[in-house]
Amino acid sequence: MNVVFIIPTGVGCAIGGHAGDATPAAKLIASVCDKLILHPNVVNASDINEQPSNTLYVEGSMLDRFLEGSIGLQEVRSNKVLVVVNPPAKPETINAVNAARTTIGLDAHVTALETPLTMYGWVEDGIATGKATGIQELIDQVSVYQFDALAIATPIYVPNGMALEYFRDINARVNPWGGIEAMVSRRVSGALNKPVAHAPVESDGTKDDSELFNILYEEVVHSRKAAEVCSNCYIHCILKGLHKAPRIGRDITFRDVDALVSPVGCIGRPHFACFEAGIPVIAVEENTTSKRNRDSRIIYVQNYWEAAGYLSCLRAGIVPRSTRSDYV
Repeated sequence: MNVVFIIPTGVGCAIGGHAGDATPAAKLIASVCDKLILHPNVVNASDINEQPSNTLYVEGSMLDRFLEGSIGLQEVRSNKVLVVVNPPAKPETINAVNAARTTIGLDAHVTALETPLTMYGWVEDGIATGKATGIQELIDQVSVYQFDALAIATPIYVPNGMALEYFRDINARVNPWGGIEAMVSRRVSGALNKPVAHAPVESDGTKDDSELFNILYEEVVHSRKAAEVCSNCYIHCILKGLHKAPRIGRDITFRDVDALVSPVGCIGRPHFACFEAGIPVIAVEENTTSKRNRDSRIIYVQNYWEAAGYLSCLRAGIVPRSTRSDYV
């Protein structure tokens, strides 16, 4: 049984909207299926990545195209990962990549971009968004290199007041860095047709702002945001994820997918692709978002426990409703 598990970026997901905090839910769902196909946002937690061993780490645009049937996925034993950074490459980033090489056994190389990738993120109407320059120059530069997967480790500049509010306000649910990350990763992956993930390394301005610096190193934040403040280089999560991220191939196609699990309220390309293919879509009511869309074709469950139970019924070949007392 193969299941797709998504947590959309930048829409304030109650579970998974911050720093890898959907990982326990992903582990639960992974335990009741053979393969769990997810995108980086689900398990990326800065220097932490606890993705289950039976997961396929698939960038968002590749995941959309996969469900729409235009590409398939091919599992790999390992990838050669190119890590691109803005010049000059910082010692802490090189150390982080070298640490991954010696602990994971990762084949990775760091190169500096000829044109810096400049990214800005903010929140607008409850949605994370942003803008970036240097994307096409990045694509042009790396297109001549030999690699299987691309890790982008560059700063994202967020207004200091917005960053302070995100870390200090328990009710600030939208990660302002997430929207532009997804936008850049989608464009680059779509152009290269390779796995891509972005990690927002710390900008020099963070260290210059004493109040923000104190949050990162001297204050206790909400547990769902803690992975960001206890990290140093922020990139180990994507190095681990890209190590065995599937490439484009034909080993697994959308016809091999048995269900999609999603937060409630958000309906986009993955959902519509599943409707078209007749793949059951399960939405978790407890995982609220800033979106409020609903559809009669979606199966609504209360929490990830119930989602796991529903999937277990499908795997056992029984009608889920038949396990309830009111089934006739």
